[in-house]
Formats: sequence, structure tokens, C-alpha cells
Amino acid sequence: MGCAAFSIRSFLSKGQSALTFFVYFFVSRQKSKSRLERHLKRVRLEPIKGKPILLMKKRNLVLILLVAIGVITFLDRINISVAGVTIMEDLGLTKEQWGWTLSAFILSYGLFQIPLGLWGDKSGQRKVLSIIVVWWSLFTIFTGMAGGFLSLLAIRFFFGLGEAGAYPCMSGTVGRWFPKLETAKAQGYIWAASRVGGALTPFIVIPVIVAFGWREAFYLLGAVGFLWVIVWYIWFRDYPREMKGITKAEIHEINVGKLQLEKVKTPWKKILSKRQFWILLAMYWFYAWGSWFFFSWFPTFMEQGRGFSKSQLTYAVAVPFLMSVIGNISGGYLSDKFSVKYGLKIGRRILGVTGLVVSSLFMFLAGFIPGKVEVFVFLSLCFGVIDLMLPSAWAICIDIGKELGGTISAAMNTAGNLGGFICAAAFGYLVDFTGNYNFPLYVIAGMLLISAFLFSRLDASKPLLEEAA
Repeated sequence: MGCAAFSIRSFLSKGQSALTFFVYFFVSRQKSKSRLERHLKRVRLEPIKGKPILLMKKRNLVLILLVAIGVITFLDRINISVAGVTIMEDLGLTKEQWGWTLSAFILSYGLFQIPLGLWGDKSGQRKVLSIIVVWWSLFTIFTGMAGGFLSLLAIRFFFGLGEAGAYPCMSGTVGRWFPKLETAKAQGYIWAASRVGGALTPFIVIPVIVAFGWREAFYLLGAVGFLWVIVWYIWFRDYPREMKGITKAEIHEINVGKLQLEKVKTPWKKILSKRQFWILLAMYWFYAWGSWFFFSWFPTFMEQGRGFSKSQLTYAVAVPFLMSVIGNISGGYLSDKFSVKYGLKIGRRILGVTGLVVSSLFMFLAGFIPGKVEVFVFLSLCFGVIDLMLPSAWAICIDIGKELGGTISAAMNTAGNLGGFICAAAFGYLVDFTGNYNFPLYVIAGMLLISAFLFSRLDASKPLLEEAA
């Protein structure tokens, strides 16, 4: 009590704000100096006109904007999957045509990952993200104007061209703005945000479809991206040192242990000669069969394969995506924690291998065991566990790519999307060939096991640039 009374007198006598006093009083009650130091790392008090105020670190504000666009990215992407059955009926599409429609997006999304990742690394993510978000928002709106198979196919291809640059540019931003041992955590929040977007989609799209029609859902969601671009372009800067109001202490925190390169050149000949680069690409190619099932055919599988109604579909789709949110946030936190404790090599591998093996089991059980409740439970667990590995995979791109993290991320994601392209196109043919929706799940389970083995061969402690030097 004496300590508390002294705190009150000392603060009130100096005319400090109530908010500052509350923070000081709270942390003064902590039992150990180490806990106090950990708390003070989360906030910083800086004098403005003689009075201290509570400020958030600039990189955390950057993360908030990246989280927001992560949500928007998946709202615009998953809406077509949620509206899939309605669109197929309205436009008279077969399962094979629907598979190619989904694959058209994945194809362009995969092919343009590297070019747009390079563009972001060289020209800056502020400019490039602004352009591509405007682009894909326009084609989200154009999707609602499609009149048949060919027009829908073309629109989704150009939509994917824009979204292709989203995560490479976000990854490049994380590489420039976050300390080395915070990258996986930041990636975890970004990928969790994408899953939040996926979870929110049925709650937005299905009521709009019921009330107005599927086209209006695309008009609504397409408009959101323009608002984000305005905030991003006005406030964000490509490098921390260019940001107004950032402290020297935070810039130092960000840059510790980083290779500082102003002009980025991509030594493709040397990178392509590295065995680890190809293992990374192969790992993500096999993994993507699992993720793109959830992004493309999952709502249709639940509705036509297991008999979920529209009202049931809302929660049947949302819950697995929410499980994925938990997986991403947990995976990002644990990946950084394990990397500090065991080193990058083992720390990044632990969740990657474990998540892929366990998710393979759940995917197999979802196909093998009949029933609506059972498939809902197993696929919810599958999506949650598979995304435990995702922050580790993207953090590895930054670990081994350094300033070329956006480019390496783009290469990895390109490989993954080529796998997703094959998965989405083949799924419809496999359903027609076998007469049921379960067989494709066994194929996907096998792909996830192969991905787990390849992940166990990755070594995040060996940067490609240093190897090339």
C-alpha cells in the first residue's frame, strides 16, 4: 500500500494523465523485474510537450493494415466457392466446367506470384499493393457481371492475376518491418486474418444471395478493397526509416541481425542451383492440395457431397476457417518460440512436420467415415492443424531469402498454386469418375504426407543469399 500511495502522489503532483498512471500502477504491481521489462517492451512512453503518452509501435500498426487486407483477400476469393452451387445452377455449368473456373483463378494466381513478388521487392510494397488491390477489386465486381462459362473463366483468370501479388508483397513487408524472431508471429496473424475472411464469407454471401442474388454479393465485396487502398497508400512507407514518428530504438530493433540491401538484385542462377530451394517448392506443391480443397471445393463438397443445407452451410464452412485462425496464430507464436529454444532448423520443422502428418490423418478420416457431423468435425480439425505449419513455411522464406523474402515467398506460393490448380481441376473429374465425393480426400491425404516428409528436409538456418556469396 505504501508503494501504491507513493505512486499516486508522485504522478498526481506532476499532473500526469490518468491513462499513464494506470499503466505505471499496473506494471509496478508486478512481482519481478523481468515481468516488468517484458511488459515495457510491448508499450513505450514518449514525451510530447512534457507529458508522457502511450504509443503503439509502428510495426504493429503496419501489421493491423496487413491483417485487414488479409481478411479482404479471402472475402473476395472465397465468395465464389460459397456461391458455387447457385452460380452453377444459374449459368448451367457442369462439375468439370466449375472445376476449370476455379482453376483459372489458381493458374493466374500461381503464374504471377514471382513477377509481382519481384515487383514489390524492387518498386516497394506501398505502390504495388495499392495497384493490385484496386485491380482485383475491380474483377471481383466484374465476376458479378459474368454471363456464361467463358466470360466467367476469363474474369476469374484476371482476378487471380491481381491477387497473386498479395501475399508475396505482404511477406516482403514483414521482412522489412519486423525483427527476425518476430516474422513467424507476424505471418501467423496475417494468415489467421485470411481465415477470418474465409469464416466471415458465408455470413455475408449467403444472406445476400438469399435476399438479392449471387451477383450482388460480388458487387458488395468488391467495393471494400478501394477503402483499404486509400489508407495504405497515404500512411504506409516501404522502409521503417521513412516512417514519420518512428523511434530510433524501434528501427534498431527491426534491423538487428538483418542484411541491409538498398537495391535488390535476384541472383536466380545461384538460387536455382540450391537443393533447399527446390525442396521448399516441392513441399508447398504437395501441401497446397490440402489448402486449395478448402478454398475451392469445400463448400460444394459439404452441400452436394454430404447434404448440408444453405443454413447449415454457413456454420459448416465458417467453423473450419475459425479453427484455421487458431492454428495460424498458435503456429506463428510457437514457431518463433521453438526457434529461439531449439534454433531455426529444428524450431521451424517441429510444427511443419507435425501439422502436416496429423492433418493428413484427419483428411483421410473425413473421407472414410460417413455422416454429416463426423465430416464436419474431422475437416474442422484438419484445417486447424494443417495451418499450424503455415507461419513456419512463410517464415522460412524470410529466413533463407533475407531481403528477397518476397521473391522466395512468391516462388514457393507459385509452386503451391500449381498444385492447387491441378487439385481443383482434377476434383470434379474424380467425383464424376468414382461417383462420390470421398475418393479425392484420400488423394489429398497422401499429398499431405509427402509434404510432411519434404518439410523435414528444410533447414531455415541456411540462407540462400549467404550460400550464394
